[in-house]
Amino acid sequence: MLSIRQLAKTYSGPRHRTVLTGVNLELAPGDYVAVMGESGSGKSTLLNLVAGLDRPDSGSISLDGLELTTQDDDSLTALRRVQMGFVFQAFHLLPYLTVAQNVGLPLALLGKPDEDARERVAATLAQVGLADRAASMPRELSGGESQRVAIARALVHEPRLVLADEPTGNLDAESAEGVLQLLRGRVKESRAAAILVTHSRAAAKTADRVLLLARDGLHEHSLD
Repeated sequence: MLSIRQLAKTYSGPRHRTVLTGVNLELAPGDYVAVMGESGSGKSTLLNLVAGLDRPDSGSISLDGLELTTQDDDSLTALRRVQMGFVFQAFHLLPYLTVAQNVGLPLALLGKPDEDARERVAATLAQVGLADRAASMPRELSGGESQRVAIARALVHEPRLVLADEPTGNLDAESAEGVLQLLRGRVKESRAAAILVTHSRAAAKTADRVLLLARDGLHEHSLD
């Protein structure tokens, strides 16, 4: 489903540095992998490249057979809206929208009919245990609730690929565990594939596989 081959990225300028070299990764539907690595190893850069927010210097990224590195910016924007879901450390909920409106944003961008969108938002909020919070504002939520809203928003349009960048970095241990189990469960149920970038060993343990990002690419990594 997702195929990454020999990906490389170097940033030029006064602080010229090679961030990624020889990165390879194959994901099938339902695969849920964690990527770990030292700060500055290129974990977030990898996500940005997969999402089409940045361009590699060389290598290939394909999603369901479509080569992403050759697409123009408009095509990548359209693909992100339909095929990808994003979960961030900082939640990125819009403070002036209700929980339901935040979750419904991807459907609005896709032009889904209002009635269909309302039904899907309600169903997704129920799946993340927030059916009674639809009319709440983000400021009224706990950190764990906010991240569950972010997960609902990432999955409401049934993406093929979920990209999560340190999604529990702002949560206490108990909230983090609940959020991670929820994310894993929803990804598995929808048969999406997911890449979780994290520094947390506890977070990484929820994944099917743990990969370490090093100077020469991704390597299988044991947490034992």
